Amino acid sequence: MKKWLTRWIYQAVRSHEARLQSQKLNTLKHLGSNYRIGNDFTLINPKYISIGNHFQTLDRIRIEAWDFYEGEHFSPTITIGNRVSFNTDIHIGAIQNVTIGDDCLLASRIYITDHAHGEITAEALHKVPAKRPLVSKGPVIIESGVWIGEGVVILPNVTIGANAIIGANAVVTKNVPARAVVAGVPAKVIHQF
Repeated sequence: MKKWLTRWIYQAVRSHEARLQSQKLNTLKHLGSNYRIGNDFTLINPKYISIGNHFQTLDRIRIEAWDFYEGEHFSPTITIGNRVSFNTDIHIGAIQNVTIGDDCLLASRIYITDHAHGEITAEALHKVPAKRPLVSKGPVIIESGVWIGEGVVILPNVTIGANAIIGANAVVTKNVPARAVVAGVPAKVIHQF
């Protein structure tokens, strides 16, 4: 294929993707000014998602606010503050509440959720995981100025205090004090400023 035709097709596809992305963003509950969003940005129920000013993200972001699943209704909210930066491959899911404060920095391959597929009971285990009801043990609150390293998982009912640092590949299952450095599986405080 001629180079000019290949380039034209590529630009046409990118332009179409940009229009679709813009349509999705227009349905957000709130979108601040001066944002920059990479490619392959997935939003589930954007009407429950608020994003502040100066938000920037690279590619492959999934933000999911589930209001209905397997016959159950939920009232989700996802709030992302001002001057928040995401790298690639971020997945955020909520049936209740996930809040990310101002000035937070998130590296790549991060999963943040306020819910799980079912309780760990004999009855629940008789169902395949995808058919188990979603349950939340509590919201996820990430206060301002938090730095979340590569490959981190943040589970339900966790508050991460302001200016904390979450080390690469940590699994956060408990509250993190402000100005603490945590690492490990499960994450533990390794330094406190």
